[in-house]
Amino acid sequence: MGELVDRAKGLTNEAIGNTKQALGKAADNEELLAKGIKQERKGEAQQAIGKVKGAMGDKV
Repeated sequence: MGELVDRAKGLTNEAIGNTKQALGKAADNEELLAKGIKQERKGEAQQAIGKVKGAMGDKV
């Protein structure tokens, strides 16, 4: 995948993760909150990978 694809997927996962966290907090649902945190972290990692690919010219 290219830089932009990784970064877009990362942003999407972060947004979904944040939504899950908010819903988990509102519903007092620890499982949903944990899933949201996990998905947000996944998105952050995807964004970081995209940044590295951008710096290296998609050779990663």
